Amino acid sequence: MQNRLRRPRRTAVPLIAGAAMASRGPHRVILGVDPSLRGTGWGVIAIEPAAPRLLGCGVVNCPAGWERSRCLARIAGTLREVIQQLHPTVCAVEGLFFAQNLQTALIMGEARGAALVAVAEAGLEVFELAPRKVKQAIVGYGAAQKLAVAKMVQRMLTLPELPAPDAADALALALTHAQEQRRYALSPPKRI
Repeated sequence: MQNRLRRPRRTAVPLIAGAAMASRGPHRVILGVDPSLRGTGWGVIAIEPAAPRLLGCGVVNCPAGWERSRCLARIAGTLREVIQQLHPTVCAVEGLFFAQNLQTALIMGEARGAALVAVAEAGLEVFELAPRKVKQAIVGYGAAQKLAVAKMVQRMLTLPELPAPDAADALALALTHAQEQRRYALSPPKRI
């Protein structure tokens, strides 16, 4: 038993050169990802003493005519570029929802997988947040509409204009994770 306690723990090593390993303390730069095959939203915020600050956000758009494999490659490639440019230390990704259409659920799972591969390659810690929990944290109502979420994100980050709906959802994920770090949660975020 004593030998097991003395052994150093194995840790994940980033596959992308120059990517920083996530620290165990509070994260200062958070990447939010709202995966979707045709419009994956991403947003990166920096946690500062006064208020969170936007570092960047956007949507990975894929035309309807593209085959799925091409869309998945674009999602992973774009997120790799974002990670290399903005250096987040943690990722908050939208949790799975229950789709009534099996085909839709599979496609969403593929997009989520492509996003998670890019994040995992960089050695980032990944936390999953339920969509209702994010809406509750940002708007105060778990069944809030996308427009309400976008308006609150705009207000919280003091943005001059409303972010695109998918980017707003990704920023809401990052903001919710930042809130989770600052308090003791009875049910901590699910780490994946």
